[in-house]
Amino acid sequence: QVQLVESGGGLVWAGGSLRLSCAASGRTFSAYSMAWFRQAPGKERDFVAAISWNSASIYYADSVKGRFTISRDNAKNTVYLQMNSLKPEDTAIYYCAADSNLFEYDIPSEYDYWGQGTQVTVSS
Repeated sequence: QVQLVESGGGLVWAGGSLRLSCAASGRTFSAYSMAWFRQAPGKERDFVAAISWNSASIYYADSVKGRFTISRDNAKNTVYLQMNSLKPEDTAIYYCAADSNLFEYDIPSEYDYWGQGTQVTVSS
C-alpha cells in the first residue's frame, strides 16, 4: 500500500503560481512512477503530468506544457507540481497518483494509488 497526501492548493489570481506537493508513505516511494491529474466540476479526470521513478521520463498534457513542471525528491518521498502562468481553466481538484510503470501514463485507471486531492482555484 502507498498513501498519498496532496497539499499546496488554494486561490490565486490568473497569471499567478502555485506549488503542489504530494507526500507518500508506505511502500518504497522510489519504486513508483508518479503523476498529477485534475478534475473540474462535471468533467472527467484529466492527465496533467507524469514522472518516472528516476525522473528520466517526464510527460505533460499539451494544455500545461511550458507552464507546469513536475519533479520528485525520492529522499523526501515527495512529488511536486510547480504551476506558473495559471489560467482560470486550470481550476480543478488536483490529484496525485502512483503506479509501478508509465506504460499508459495518461489513463487514470492505470494508477493503483490516489491521494484525496487538493483544490486549485484560479480567479480572473
